[in-house]
Amino acid sequence: MSAPNDPRLKRVWQQGAVPIILRRDGAGERLRVKLPFAEDNRRWLQNGRRTNPAWSMGFKCWELPKAWFDDFITRALQRYPAIYVIQPYREYEKCSDACMNAKGHECQCSCMGANHGAGNDGSWFEVSETFATRWGQRELACRLMTARQDGGSRTDLDPTRH
Repeated sequence: MSAPNDPRLKRVWQQGAVPIILRRDGAGERLRVKLPFAEDNRRWLQNGRRTNPAWSMGFKCWELPKAWFDDFITRALQRYPAIYVIQPYREYEKCSDACMNAKGHECQCSCMGANHGAGNDGSWFEVSETFATRWGQRELACRLMTARQDGGSRTDLDPTRH
C-alpha cells in the first residue's frame, strides 16, 4: 500500500497488532493481508486450498485471491479478537436490498457497513463509527470488526481507540 493521504489509514496500515485485509477492486488485483507474525501464517491463510498465498516483499503483506475475502474475515474473527477491513467505498451508492440482506462481509455503499446485513435477523452487525478517505483515485472505507463472545461479529470503526 503506497503512502495514503489520510493519517488515520496510515496508522491502521502501519500498526502490527490487529490483522488487516485490503480489498481492491481493479481487474487482476488481489487481496492484501497483514497479520501479526506467526510461524503458521502461510498454512493458516492457505487453509487446505491448492492456491498458495504470495508474500509481497514490497508491501510486507500477503496477497490472496479475491474469492477468499469472506472466508478470511470469518476465520480471522475466530483466530483474532479484531480485524481491520479496508475496502472500496462509493459515497453516492445508496443502500439497497443487496446490502441490507447481505450474508457476506463485502460492502462498498455509502453506509460503510452500517446497514450491511441488518435485514437478516438484526444481530449480525453493529456499526458505531466509520471513516472514509481518498487513496489516489479511489475512495476507501475502513472499519474495525471485533469478535463477539457469542461467535458473531460487530463493526467498530474508530482505529484510534486500539
